[in-house]
Amino acid sequence: MEKIIELLRQNNFSELKLLLADMNQADISEIIDELDKEDAAIVFRLLNKDEAADVFSRMESDTRERLVEAMTDDEVKDVVSKLYLDDVTDLVEEMPANLVKKILANTASDKRTAINELLKYPEDSAGSIMTTEFVDLKENMTVMEAFDRIRKIGKDKETIYTLYVIDDQRKLVGVITVKELLLADKDTKIKELLEDNVIKINTLMDKEDVAKMFDKYDFLAMPVVDSEDRLVGIVTVDDAMDVMQDEASEDFEIMAAVTPSDESYFDMSVIEHTKHRIVWLLILMLSATITGTIITHYEEAFASIPILVSFIPMLMDTGGNCGSQASTLVIRGLATGEIETKDVFKVWFKEIRVAILVGIILAVVNGVRIAIQYDDILLALVIGITLLLTVILSKSLGCILPLAAKKLKMDPAIMASPLITTVVDTCSILIYFNVAVALFGI
Repeated sequence: MEKIIELLRQNNFSELKLLLADMNQADISEIIDELDKEDAAIVFRLLNKDEAADVFSRMESDTRERLVEAMTDDEVKDVVSKLYLDDVTDLVEEMPANLVKKILANTASDKRTAINELLKYPEDSAGSIMTTEFVDLKENMTVMEAFDRIRKIGKDKETIYTLYVIDDQRKLVGVITVKELLLADKDTKIKELLEDNVIKINTLMDKEDVAKMFDKYDFLAMPVVDSEDRLVGIVTVDDAMDVMQDEASEDFEIMAAVTPSDESYFDMSVIEHTKHRIVWLLILMLSATITGTIITHYEEAFASIPILVSFIPMLMDTGGNCGSQASTLVIRGLATGEIETKDVFKVWFKEIRVAILVGIILAVVNGVRIAIQYDDILLALVIGITLLLTVILSKSLGCILPLAAKKLKMDPAIMASPLITTVVDTCSILIYFNVAVALFGI
């Protein structure tokens, strides 16, 4: 980075071009993301056309936007012509309207038609992340004919490692790899080599489920078919990884009570950050007033035994932490597919047993501490019973609420730490004072 900036300041573009030629495209895109608009454009223009398209596809969206603004029509045409179809579609989706017009005006008509077709699919569907650039074969071809076709059309395809065999109606018959072709006799028919038990994706399948399939099967690409089983595209592993990353980021934001955003941390203004955070903070703050109302209701218990107040933070924190542990594990299990909504009783039974063991250990430790520190067995018993009941309740809520959200077609991450903690705080106070009133006879 320092060397590139130094060469830019010296206007030593010939040496800079040589330096860039020896670098990986991913590293170049990362460096361009860090440069200002003028320097980014200079570095980008020093790349050869094939390399420039690859670097461009890896950049952050705001960097691509700045570059498109700075490019001439011919430069846009060169870049777009080298980009794969799914990358151009993503570019069109994320750019402002004035730049979309510039991009489409410099896109070949056939590519523009394909982009419009891809844009028709729902945003969260497999169709929205697939590409139509793949190599298809016919089952009556020989291995030699298959290689001739790969050489003819494979250069502009996103992947040629997995090949798709279709019939005259473009229905998917099977798949075959280049490795299998290389190891076969040149006169062997494709139908003798293909794998007809094909794992495929429907165009309307949720893209998060598509990503899970890649994680399960370890494929480099998967075929996408329409409702009539016709091959319409493929999803590649790099697009599946992008989906996984986006979904993970979204879940983290929701779990932290932040409204998800596609923009990066530094690209969002202070006002935008505030908008994405304040709604949930207001909801959680106002819901916490219920806890205050309950505490006010038990003023007489405070007056009789003031020391009860000192244990409130410990009980609320312990309950919130236990609930957060359970909800985090369940949300993670739902995300990976290990846990399903039908497992609710199985999950709850496991968490109850964990809660009883955890509750007993916490109750005994605190009971011994209180008995020694305050020489009050009854107080130790109140705290111990409250801890046990609070842990059982919080772990039950922590596992059930995310599963309920999933069942209601909501994101389970909503039921994460902030919300669970607020609910458990209220419940733990109710348990605490009811146990205290009953045992102390207040």
